[in-house]
Amino acid sequence: MSSTSSARQKFQALPGTRDLLSPTSERMRALVNTFADEAERAGFGQIVSPMFEDLGVFTRLGESTDVVTKELYDFEDNGGRRIALRPEFTASVCRAYAQERPLTPWKAWYAGPAFRQEKAQKGRYRQFDQVGAEVIGSHDPDLDTELVALADRFYRRLGLRSVTLLLNTLGDAADRPRYLDALRAHFNANLDALTEQSRITLEKNPLRVLDSKRPPDAELIAAAPVITDFLSVEAGAAFERVQQGLTALEVPFTLAPRLVRGLDYYTRTTFEFAGTGLEAAQNAVGGGGRYDGLVADLGGPEDPGVGFALGVDRTLMACDADGVFDAPNPTVDVWIVAVTDGTEGLELAEELRRAGVSVDRAFDGRSMKAQMKAANRSGAPLAVIVGEDELAADSVSLRPMRRADGHSGSEQTVIPRDQMVTRVKELLAR
Repeated sequence: MSSTSSARQKFQALPGTRDLLSPTSERMRALVNTFADEAERAGFGQIVSPMFEDLGVFTRLGESTDVVTKELYDFEDNGGRRIALRPEFTASVCRAYAQERPLTPWKAWYAGPAFRQEKAQKGRYRQFDQVGAEVIGSHDPDLDTELVALADRFYRRLGLRSVTLLLNTLGDAADRPRYLDALRAHFNANLDALTEQSRITLEKNPLRVLDSKRPPDAELIAAAPVITDFLSVEAGAAFERVQQGLTALEVPFTLAPRLVRGLDYYTRTTFEFAGTGLEAAQNAVGGGGRYDGLVADLGGPEDPGVGFALGVDRTLMACDADGVFDAPNPTVDVWIVAVTDGTEGLELAEELRRAGVSVDRAFDGRSMKAQMKAANRSGAPLAVIVGEDELAADSVSLRPMRRADGHSGSEQTVIPRDQMVTRVKELLAR
């Protein structure tokens, strides 16, 4: 081995990242396409936002949240700006609204990667994908209901059965201080029972203690006061309206009075979808709620918002647990077998592709036998064959390939070259 080759470094994907190859990549794309179809059917248009923003966009998520304190990928660029890779989409969508001022209510859906420096584990990556939807510009609680119904409809379309909707409210801004005082008093009275991490969180934001998944905190959290005892008349009526709407739409839900989610910007309606077939510590497949002050925090008007984000990896894990939404079969319709010295294989493939037929072929001048083996392995239902005899007669041979039961559909036939596209489409239609 030469000194050059022995010195070559072997690179691998960084921890918390991975390569998605076919058919896994097709499955993820099919999920995004399914979500896009449901969102656009409900009047949402797509937003494609930058993958990095000014650091200040994301510090508005809350200084007591792990996303801000521990998990941001932030750095200084060559222009001396402090920027961060997006850890979630809502803040970017609100920044875009504040900057672009679209007509309200503005309904936007999105899909793409987000980034967090957290411990990599099953279903949790440092680069992960989300799909989601946001509506900005209306206080109407029926929009909360519509968004929850959109997510529920999407999960049903995937075939998921073991997903539970958890529902709560965090009240209005005026309700929060009374509730925080009650939480602070409760936890301070039992400070020795809290984990060290939760004691630190208590100093910053008592509400975040409710989000602890650490077992020693569970009993004290279960005994904590609930927000519904501190709601204003308006916030209580809005929450009741959301429950009535979900009931009318036959979207089942479970009230979860200590659900707070992981970000500080939520007000009023808060919800989470839990995959009951997943491990309890990692069963949140998506969620969201209202964030009526976030747009103003990002320099925009005092316009309210509501939205959700669904984790693509967690959702696919839930699909695996339920045995639904398998990866699509990426097989092509036609396999070209060309054993001539010219460019016939290239030309036939291109003609069929331009006619809307998916096509592949073998390369490297392989023999007829080797190419037919490749055609069988491809799973294509039809082979188009051109050899010297076909070339001389300006024809091609069509051969239906073997089905799953091991039998071919019919015998090989020879047709004029100019009839290929028509006959191929006829055979595929059968």
